Amino acid sequence: MIIEFDAEVFRWDARIEASWFFAAVPAELSADIRELPRPPRGFGAVRVRARIGGSEWTTSMFPSAQRGDYVLPLKKAVRDAEGITEASTPWVRLEVLDL
Repeated sequence: MIIEFDAEVFRWDARIEASWFFAAVPAELSADIRELPRPPRGFGAVRVRARIGGSEWTTSMFPSAQRGDYVLPLKKAVRDAEGITEASTPWVRLEVLDL
């Protein structure tokens, strides 16, 4: 399954000093992902291949208890390469690998 969307970027407020940033997966797409038959993983993680601009990497996204949707961690190397800040709304392409 491949999904594409404009992402809201936010900093994890539980650890502001750690500078952990995430891209929020829209609610409708998160609901579609929840319905996919896939092997169970810790914390409800879903393995994905992510692409933003010219950066592509393999990671896991997680359901957020606070937001109710999935969130994609954004590595510092990706944020730097693509010029992503909290004010950004990057176009994200995700390929779900857990199928």
